[in-house]
Amino acid sequence: MSEAVIETSRLILRPHRAEDFPDVAALWADPVVVRYISGSPSTREASWARLLRNMGHWQAMGYGYWAVTDRESGVFLGEVGFSDFRRDIEPCLDGLPEAGWVLAPKAHGRGIASEAVRAMHAWADAERDWSETVCIFDPAHVVSQKVARKLGYAAREMTATYQGKSTLVMERKAVGSRP
Repeated sequence: MSEAVIETSRLILRPHRAEDFPDVAALWADPVVVRYISGSPSTREASWARLLRNMGHWQAMGYGYWAVTDRESGVFLGEVGFSDFRRDIEPCLDGLPEAGWVLAPKAHGRGIASEAVRAMHAWADAERDWSETVCIFDPAHVVSQKVARKLGYAAREMTATYQGKSTLVMERKAVGSRP
């Protein structure tokens, strides 16, 4: 399956390219961006590995992350998508596509996350046969939880532990899926 390009009224979600590296490195080095993700800015090396992982995910899994760009200017705004990171999380989430999104501060507070996440879920509902997807959050990251709830995610009735920390797991049934 080739990578999909998704267009909304303000955004283009497109496959990552090697030329995105400066933007990806800047995104993941920003303390504001990583505050609720890892808490530590990423090195250039870690950002390069992340970019390659994003590019390769499509090859291996037939889905992955998109670079989010402004439709008019082409400016890189962040990344959204689905993954199978085989996280060492308890309880295990293997086999469940994990939705995720991360945006640069210049995109915060503008409804960009909701627009991009809505578009990627519309793609998944139309193109994939997933009955559900999950997403994980630092329990303190209420802004992303709000975005998730807008898209139909609800908290699971469990406590997850990831990298030794309490982690909120939310799940969403695919549109048209049976309970």
